[in-house]
Amino acid sequence: MLRARGRGKAYRAGMNLLAWIVVGFVAGALARWIVKDERTGCLYTVVVGVLGAVVGGGLMSLAGGDGIDDFSLRTVLVAAVGAVLLLLVLQAISGRRRS
Repeated sequence: MLRARGRGKAYRAGMNLLAWIVVGFVAGALARWIVKDERTGCLYTVVVGVLGAVVGGGLMSLAGGDGIDDFSLRTVLVAAVGAVLLLLVLQAISGRRRS
C-alpha cells in the first residue's frame, strides 16, 4: 500500500512536468509567432514558453492575480504574454549588441 502512494506521487510529478512542457511549447510557439522570432527548434520553443510562464506568473502574482497553478487556457495565455515580453527583451538586448 505504501508503494502505491509513492508511485502515485511520482506519476503526478511526471504529469506535472509534462503539463509544463506542453504549456511551454504552446506558449513559446504563440509568442514566437507574435514576435516573429526566426530562431528554430522545439527545445528553444519550450524553454521560451516555460521561462515565459515563470515571468508571466510572477507578474500576475505581483499584480494581485493568481499566478500559474493549473493547466488551462488562462495558463497558456499568461505564459504566452510572459514569453512575448521575454522575447522582446532578448531582441532589445541583441539589437544593442549589434550596434
